[in-house]
Amino acid sequence: MTAFYVKRPLRRPPIHPGAILREDVLPALGLSVSETAKRLGVSRQQVHRVLACMHPVTVEMALRIGTLVGNGPGLWLRMQQNHDLRCAERGLKRELRKITRAKMPAMGGTSR
Repeated sequence: MTAFYVKRPLRRPPIHPGAILREDVLPALGLSVSETAKRLGVSRQQVHRVLACMHPVTVEMALRIGTLVGNGPGLWLRMQQNHDLRCAERGLKRELRKITRAKMPAMGGTSR
């Protein structure tokens, strides 16, 4: 048996959850955009915006998707949060370098 090793951490950015829905989930379930929108109780345009990675997966949408797929909202929210965090870090990279870390004061123990 051949062993495969993966270098960590991976250098690719987190994927928008809409791309996962578009490329993996909906095709596996055999659902069209229209049928997905109908089952989720939202407009086709709203589903299109998420699938095109133009709109974030909100808490409400994560609840709907998690119920449809059966894996709950947490996964969808974490994917969106990871994507948003990566985008913000890249956009603020220069500004973040200028921030000096605050030092916490030593915690003195008090006896009773």
